[in-house]
Amino acid sequence: MTLLPKALTDKRDVPRAFDAIARSYDVSTALNPGYNRHLRLSAERLRLPPGARILDLCCGTGCSTQALADAYPDAELIGLDGSEEMLARARRKPLSKRADFVLGDAMDPAQSAGIEGPFDGILMAYGIRNMSAPDECLRRIYDLLAPGGVICFHEYSVADSNRSKALWNAVCFGIIIPMGFVTATRSPIFRYLRKSVINFDGVRAFEQRLADHGFVDVHTEPMDGWQRGIVHSFLARKPA
Repeated sequence: MTLLPKALTDKRDVPRAFDAIARSYDVSTALNPGYNRHLRLSAERLRLPPGARILDLCCGTGCSTQALADAYPDAELIGLDGSEEMLARARRKPLSKRADFVLGDAMDPAQSAGIEGPFDGILMAYGIRNMSAPDECLRRIYDLLAPGGVICFHEYSVADSNRSKALWNAVCFGIIIPMGFVTATRSPIFRYLRKSVINFDGVRAFEQRLADHGFVDVHTEPMDGWQRGIVHSFLARKPA
């Protein structure tokens, strides 16, 4: 009998958990209908000018960075992630000629990786939900934005909808977790994924959290397909 891996309960261990699945990560996301297209959609929703300076937080293997590169071909791009193995995959891609990939903690990019603002735009895909202290993270991200700078959190949120919550559970138990046993038998990350999404803020609660930290023009734009009501573009701006 194959024993289940130990549950992932400390969010500070998330980067190490991603180290274990880095080799199969791009294969897994390729099987998710709309994954890369939705990242591109969130990138475009930043609506940044040519030559913008953009930070991609929790960039992983570079899928979100690629979305930014496609949407803003003249941008200066920096991708940060806490997983060395995920970054190693990103650095092997042609994208590495366009973007700088740095190892650091998204909780504190300035202190952990020497990241200096200001940035015209920040994209954080599937990241804020994994922060051990999201409010502290938001304060530090706010400081990295230029006045008038825009941020997009490309993130799951199902708490406000029983339908979305039920669909998310069905997809996790029917597809994501079983696939995880095949691609990364000893990793707890897929079971953690399900629970972390269930426990994350609802749309209105996260919008309020952003407003409480001084962001303005806070609004949410939906995805299409099966992820409508599950994945969202949370958009906000630092006052000019």
